[in-house]
Amino acid sequence: MLKFFVDEVDGSEVTITGLDARHIGLSLRMQVGDPLTVSAYGIDYACQITSITPKEVRLTVLSSLPSVAESSISVTLYQAVPKADKLVHIIQKAVELGAVRIVPILTQNCISRPNAVDFDRKLFRLQKIAKAAAKQSGRGIIPQVTKLITIDEMCKELQLNSCNLLLYENGGKHFSEISLEGKTDISIIVGSEGGFTQDEAQQIQEAGAERIWLGNRILRCETAPVTALSVLMHMTGNL
Repeated sequence: MLKFFVDEVDGSEVTITGLDARHIGLSLRMQVGDPLTVSAYGIDYACQITSITPKEVRLTVLSSLPSVAESSISVTLYQAVPKADKLVHIIQKAVELGAVRIVPILTQNCISRPNAVDFDRKLFRLQKIAKAAAKQSGRGIIPQVTKLITIDEMCKELQLNSCNLLLYENGGKHFSEISLEGKTDISIIVGSEGGFTQDEAQQIQEAGAERIWLGNRILRCETAPVTALSVLMHMTGNL
C-alpha cells in the first residue's frame, strides 16, 4: 500500500498538496476510488481518493491505527560528521531501523569540517532523504535531521534522556551487559572516522553516557550505528 505523510488529519478528510499531489496524479497515475495510506504523528490512516488533480488530492478516511512500524522506544542517533556522502547512508539506514532523530555533531577528529551555515544549506536535502527512507520503510513519522551541533551542546541534551550509549572502540560494556528495562528515551553516540578523543569520551561519560564496546573488530563509522541500532531494536523487542 502506498504511503504519504501529512501534517494533520482533519476529521474524516485529508488533503495532499504540492509535490506529493503531483506524484500521485501524474507519476503514479492514481484515480478516484484508489486506496492510499497517509501517516501523521505515528498514526496510519487508510484512505480512498475522492478527487485528484496535479495540485491537490482529496481523500476520505476509512480507518486508522497506530503505525506498526514505530517502536516502543524513542532513539536519537548522535553521529559525528563523516567525510564524503556517508552521512546520507547513515540517515537512510537509521530511519529504516527506527531512529526518530538524527543529530550531526562536530568533533575534534571529524575530517569533514563544515561550518554551521554551510551545513544548514544541506539540511533540506538531508531531510528529504529521511522522508524518502521513511516512506520506503513504512514509518509512521518522518524522523528529524537536526542542525549541526557541538559536543558541549550534545552533552546538555544527554542529561534529558533515560539512557545514553557511547560507542567506543577503546573498551566498555557489551550490549548484553546493560539493562534497558523501563528505558524509553535512548541515545546512541557514534564518532567519525577518527573516533572520539579521550577527552571527548570522558566529557560524554560525565554527561551521563555509558561506554559500549562492539567487539574486537573495528567497524566503519557508517557500520557502527547500523549495528548498534539493530542490536538495540532486537533487545527491546522492536525487530
